[in-house]
Order: sequence, then structure tokens, then C-alpha cells
Amino acid sequence: MHKTAAWPLALTYAALIVYASLYPFDGWRAVGIAPWTFLVAPLPRYWTGFDVAANLLGYGPLGFLLALSVLRTGSGGHAVALATLGGTLLSLSMESLQTYMPLRVASNLDFALNVAGTLLGAMSAYALEAMGVIDRWSRFRARWFVPDSRGALVLLALWPLALLFPASVPLGLGQVMERVEEGLADWLADTPFLEWVPLREVELQPLLPGVELLCVMLGLLIPCLLGFSIVRSVGQRLVMVVGTLAAGLGASALSAALSYGPSHAWAWLNLPVQVGLGAGAVLALLMLPLPRRASAALVLLALVLHLSLLNNAPAGAYFAQTLQTWEQGRFIRFHGLAQWLGWLWPYAALVYVLMRVSGREAET
Repeated sequence: MHKTAAWPLALTYAALIVYASLYPFDGWRAVGIAPWTFLVAPLPRYWTGFDVAANLLGYGPLGFLLALSVLRTGSGGHAVALATLGGTLLSLSMESLQTYMPLRVASNLDFALNVAGTLLGAMSAYALEAMGVIDRWSRFRARWFVPDSRGALVLLALWPLALLFPASVPLGLGQVMERVEEGLADWLADTPFLEWVPLREVELQPLLPGVELLCVMLGLLIPCLLGFSIVRSVGQRLVMVVGTLAAGLGASALSAALSYGPSHAWAWLNLPVQVGLGAGAVLALLMLPLPRRASAALVLLALVLHLSLLNNAPAGAYFAQTLQTWEQGRFIRFHGLAQWLGWLWPYAALVYVLMRVSGREAET
């Protein structure tokens, strides 16, 4: 039996599907019909190619990860069936719950496409296993990464996806304090508990260019150091730095293109950001020889400083308009997949690194 990062990735992806399917979680009402009635309803008369692709491809990674999880346990003969069953039950649950949501429409076409996407993903994993690709990945992982590195690998795999959600500072994940305060105040409005909410003594101040530069530098340095805590050799760490920089640039450019249009894909790459990226890359190169535990300790310090700087600054009015485009416009489902990653990734990394530094995550 192999330890694999596929299972936690599958659970994470399933949780994101739940969020994307049920967002915005309000307006629930009974409609007087059984939640499974959509299964026998006529096929929808109006649909778009985007809807077909989103439903088909959206469940593909889930099927792939579920099948891969089963394959790594040694139950290869049932991998496709079990993965497809898991995706089918999840899709059936989501479509049934959408019956009670005014902003969503339960659809048998969506359900069929979800199941087909899960099946295609599961078959892809089975085919790759049969061709020996998964075993080659296992050998590659053994050469490059220390044992019990699943947590860091999952975080590193999710980092580019987290960057797809717009950030007020490039690579600035986890800027949530302002929204948490506003949400808490709205939630407790007209209740005596509102008085318990602590008030800020000083208003949030916009980031100065030098502080923005520092945030960008830390935003690149954090995943690099996280990789250093599990990668074996200096040469392999150098490859990881290059890959991390490329992934950060690519994901940020894609996010800007989705938010503002393809012509603005690189508009965020101003001088402070360029200097910050350069400084982060240089620091990462200087830290290549660090021991793994020291790298993990530096990740902890960098995360605390990064989150402190970001959460003591406002998001800005222009950035708030961008979020409205994501949350209310055509990105609503994609927004559901990326928003929570963008908010929670650094906090999940913080918990993981604390466990590693404290010795609960074994290091060899």
C-alpha cells in the first residue's frame, strides 16, 4: 500500500465542487417536488458549449484523483468503478440540493455530464497506471522528495490554483481580515453580540510601494521554502525555484486575463512587483543549501510576516469591483473553486509547517 497525495487532493477538490455547486448558500426554499425529480424531467432546451465543457471537465480531475487513490491502495481492479460511483453520488447530491436554491437549476444534462467527466478522469488514471506512468511518478517522487511529504506536495499543487482568485497584491494570498470583519458585523447586526466585536483603533492603510515589494517577495519565497523542506538535493531545489516562479507568473497572468481581459494579462507586473519577484528569486537561490527543518522554520516566519502585512491593509475600491465581477458575473462557478483556496492556502500552510517544525511531521 502506497502513501499518496491523491486522496487529500481528491477530498479538497470534492469540497471545492460542493462550494461551487451550492454558492451562494442562501435563499433555500421548498418547492413542493422531490429533489430527484430532475432525473426524469425533459432535457434542457437551452444550453451553451461553456456549460457542457464546465460540467464535463469539472468532474474529470475528481474522477482521476479518486481512481488514483484507489489504485495506490492496491485495489486496481475496482478503481474506475469506485471513482465513478463516488463522482455520481456527489453530483446527484449537488443537483438534488440545487432543487431548493432559487439561483440554481437542477439538470439531468448536468448530472449526466458530471458522471461522464468522472468516468473519463477515472479511465485516464487507470490507463496511466497500466502504461506505468504512475509507477514512474512514484520513483521520481522517491528520488526528489523525502518520505511523508504529502502535505507539502498537496499545498504546492494547490498554490497556482489559489493564485487564480484575484489578489490585491500579486502573490498576496490570505488577505481576509477586512472581509471577515465586515462579514462578522453584518452577521451580528441587530443583535447584542455586535458590541463584542473589537473595533480597530487605526483605520487600515494602503500598502506603500516598498511594503508591496516585500509582500510580493514573500509571496514567492514561501512556496520555494516550503518545497525546500521536502526536496532532497540543491540541484533539485534550483529546478523547483524556476518552476515556482514560472507557475506564479503564469497563474497571475491568467487571473488578470480572466478579470480584466487578455490585453491586460501582464498589467499587474509593474516595477515594484518585478523587483519583488527578482528579490524573492535571489533570496531563494541564496537559501538553496539550507537544511530542511530550517527551511520549514523560515516558511513559518515568512507566512506570519506576509499575513500580518497584507491583513493590515485594505483591499481597495477598484479591487472590490473586480471581486464583484467574479462573484456576480460569469465566473461564479470558477470563483467558487478558487476563492477559498486564495483565502485559506496560507493558513493551511501555516498549520502544516507548525506540525512539521514541532516534530509531528517526520523528517528523514
